[in-house]
Amino acid sequence: MNVFSFFSSPIGLGHVTRDIAIANNFENVSTNFITGSGAAKILKKLDYNVHDVYNPPSFMIENGTLKSPIKWLWNYYQYYRDCKSISEKILQKNQPDLVISDEDFASLTISQEIKIPTVLITDVLETHFTKGIASFIEKKMNKSMQEIIKKCDLVIFPEKGKDEDNIKRVGPIVRQTKNNREELREKFGFDKKTIIISIGGTDAGLFLIEKALKVLSKINQDVDIVLVSGPAVTKKFENVKNLGFVDNLHELIFAADVLISLAGKSTIDEAKAYGTPAIFIPIKGHFEQEDNAKEEGFYFEDIYRLEELILEKLESKRNQVNADGAIIASEIIQKLVV
Repeated sequence: MNVFSFFSSPIGLGHVTRDIAIANNFENVSTNFITGSGAAKILKKLDYNVHDVYNPPSFMIENGTLKSPIKWLWNYYQYYRDCKSISEKILQKNQPDLVISDEDFASLTISQEIKIPTVLITDVLETHFTKGIASFIEKKMNKSMQEIIKKCDLVIFPEKGKDEDNIKRVGPIVRQTKNNREELREKFGFDKKTIIISIGGTDAGLFLIEKALKVLSKINQDVDIVLVSGPAVTKKFENVKNLGFVDNLHELIFAADVLISLAGKSTIDEAKAYGTPAIFIPIKGHFEQEDNAKEEGFYFEDIYRLEELILEKLESKRNQVNADGAIIASEIIQKLVV
C-alpha cells in the first residue's frame, strides 16, 4: 500500500473539499492530510487521518473589500515559513511515497529538497494582490512559486483545456453524492423553494450574509433561507435556518433551488456540477475571487442588485455540467507511483 501525504491549504474550505473528492477515489492508498482551521474540522468529521497543525492568516475585510493587502502578503510569508518548518518535521518522520499539495507551497519546497515526488493541485499560477511599489515583492514571490511549479512531477488544474508540460487540465473537481436531489431534499426537510447562503471557511463573507438577508426580507416570495456560515462565524441570524459549519455543502447545494455565495472556485464548480442556479459575489480586491466571478458573469457591484438577481435565479432552469475531474485526477496521481 502506498502512503500519500496530502498538504491542503486551510485558507478557506475550497482546497480541502476538492482534495477529499480526489482522495475518495484512491485505491490501496493510505492518505495522511496536513492542514488546519476549518479544513481540519471537515476531515476529522469524515474520519480522515489529519494533522491539524497549520494556522493561516486572516483576510482583513471591510464592507466587502480586501484591506491592507501588503500586510496580508507579509503575514502570508511568515505563515509560509512556519509551514516549511512544520512540513519538514512531518516529512522527515513519515517519508511518504508521494506528496500532494493543494496550494501549500511550503511542503513542495521541502519535498523537492529531499527528493520526494510532488503533485500540485491549483487553479492559480501567480497572485495579484498588490499594486504599485509593493507589487515588486509579490513579483519575486511569484517567481519563486513558478520555479516550484516547474519542479513538480505533476500539476493538476481543475478546469478544461489543453495540457502543457507538467500541467494536466482535468476539469472541475467536485465531491459526489450517492443520493438524488429528491432524496436530499427530503433528508434536509426542503419542502419549499430553498435559498442557500454560503461564505466558506472564514468570516470574510459576513458582509454578504448581512446584505443577502436584508434583501431577502423584502422579497415577497414563499422561500426557505438556509445559512451555512462556516466555522469562523458564530453569530446567529433570525428568520433563517442556521446550519453553521457543515461537511456536506455539495449535497445542500444540489438540494437547493438557488445558491448565494462568495466566488470560491470549488463552490462554483459544485454549483455547476449539480446544476443549481447561483449568484457569486467576490471579495473586492481579491483577484482570484474577482476572476472566478467574472467568468460566471458576476462582479462585486452585483451585491447592489441582489434582489433582481435572486428573483431571476428563482425562475432559472437547472443545468448540470459533467464533472469527472476528481476521478481523472486520482488516476493520474496514482500512476506516478506504479
